[in-house]
Amino acid sequence: IARRAVPEGQRLTLDVRGDLHEVLLPLAGAFQASNALVAAGLCIAAGETPARVLAALETITGAPGRLQRIPGSGRGEVYVDYAHTPDGLETVLKALRPHATGRLIVVFGAGGDRDRAKRPMMGEIAGRLADVAIVTDDNPRSEDPAVIRKAVRKGCPGAQEIGDRRVAIREAIEMMGDGDVVIIAGKGHEQGQIVGGVTHPFDDATEAAEALRLHA
Repeated sequence: IARRAVPEGQRLTLDVRGDLHEVLLPLAGAFQASNALVAAGLCIAAGETPARVLAALETITGAPGRLQRIPGSGRGEVYVDYAHTPDGLETVLKALRPHATGRLIVVFGAGGDRDRAKRPMMGEIAGRLADVAIVTDDNPRSEDPAVIRKAVRKGCPGAQEIGDRRVAIREAIEMMGDGDVVIIAGKGHEQGQIVGGVTHPFDDATEAAEALRLHA
């Protein structure tokens, strides 16, 4: 019946067989609420009790690296997502906008040895939908990372440029204030950063958690 974005997810008011229930869904984005409710409806239709299904909704966890909330901040909220295409980045930024009572801050880049045409497009989307955009490296592979960042920034000339992804994540979290939302986009669940044909261990969620610890 109703959905309201809150810092820890979404507060849902649901009509289940004529009874109203309040549920705190710990996932961000309208599409995640829709997916969860479809699954809940199927469970109830299959014979599970509404009470158990609604309780399960409040403890549900999303897929790693897909609008994954990183706990640990008393100020804003931090998410990690795999969005690495123009459509994906736009979807994620629009999904998180209702959760930001302050600024929406995005850390993102574009992969090397891949579709070069998408780079300024991703920059334009970030510049249009986020309040603060930080362009960083995202698997540059055999290409010069600075060349990739320059191409992305053609779409958002006002973006900050921080090549070191760890430093970019820490900068975004350091600037985060009350009501702000930080989204670290592009790598999601990946466990490495590919530079010059070498995969270096790197995990956005781990880096974000460490940055939150440092700036607690």
